[in-house]
Amino acid sequence: MKPLNPTFAGAGTTIFTVMSSLANQHGAVNLGQGFPDTDGPLALRERAAQALIEGPNQYPPMMGVESLRQALAAHAKRFYDLNYDWRGEIVVTSGGTEALTASIMGLVKPGDEVVLIEPAYDSYRPIVEAVGGIPKPIRLAAPGWQLTEAALAAAFGPKTKAILLNSPMNPAGKVFLPDELKLLASFLTRFDALAICDEVYEHLTFDGIRHAPLATLPGMYERCVRVGSAGKIFSLTGWKVGWVEGPAALIGAVAKAHQFITFTTPTALQIAVAHGLNAAEDYYLTLAKELEGNRDYLARELAQIGFEPLPAQGTYFLTTDIRKLRFNGSDVDFCKHITEHARVAAIPLSVFFTGEAPQHLVRFAFCKQRSVLEEAVKRLATHFKRN
Repeated sequence: MKPLNPTFAGAGTTIFTVMSSLANQHGAVNLGQGFPDTDGPLALRERAAQALIEGPNQYPPMMGVESLRQALAAHAKRFYDLNYDWRGEIVVTSGGTEALTASIMGLVKPGDEVVLIEPAYDSYRPIVEAVGGIPKPIRLAAPGWQLTEAALAAAFGPKTKAILLNSPMNPAGKVFLPDELKLLASFLTRFDALAICDEVYEHLTFDGIRHAPLATLPGMYERCVRVGSAGKIFSLTGWKVGWVEGPAALIGAVAKAHQFITFTTPTALQIAVAHGLNAAEDYYLTLAKELEGNRDYLARELAQIGFEPLPAQGTYFLTTDIRKLRFNGSDVDFCKHITEHARVAAIPLSVFFTGEAPQHLVRFAFCKQRSVLEEAVKRLATHFKRN
């Protein structure tokens, strides 16, 4: 048989699938994969059910249902004073990952260099490589994960087409600061490059920190596409409703890629998300405060056990340093150990890096009911006290 696409044929099963399977096998509390354990607003689910019954249930417009694109344009204006024309500057996708895929496929050609900020969400690199792009990693260092001029200078060059910017950042929980965004903007201008901005956690920020899209900086509107997700805003990750916003010159290419990936997204779900953006703002603003409380609880309790929690300014995730626990093995070994023996699952951070990676950091998801977090803490405390 002739060789298959090495990007995918040589890829292993994702760590999320591996750890979730191990968690199921051992009856573990799963704080690995980042999904809430309660469904989002009932009003949205009822609206989706109503739309499903009433119809239509045929293909919606390829760019997305008009009411959703109009709601997204209003949302971007309301929160960030960004003016997107819903007719040609917003495309609805089947989830954030499809939005990223369509953006990379539409904007990156073979031989283009794409800067990735590590630790990086695991889908970025294979998508870039699949379209013939060349990943150029920037490695940030814990605990501050600061983006520096030296790191950008080492990664940017004449062949740089784009950077993938994830803020708030999975897995590190970092929100990029205004000075870091200004620094990045200067490099994009100097090298005539684009930014694919993964902003799916845009409303899940803590400690009074507010998300600021790179597109709001001077000269950046024309260079940025913004990826969003109803799954993260409304705790409905299984709906897989995402979107890309940006100037028409960029969105036109993204939409053409989208039409050959999924073409459309279920009409009823789009109608319900439009309703949520227009009428359920209180939900996702309240959700951020609830998650902040979960973060504080988990950080406090894990610190008492011997973990060292790192700052988490946003997202679903808390990264911890495990060195004080004196475990003899890698972060992957550690996560498998606590899943099997403490019956609590987490994710090793090394999988979010290329090449030699830190072996002492693990990620816990706190987007769970408080009782679930309490049970996880109880199990970890019992395990490490015994050992």
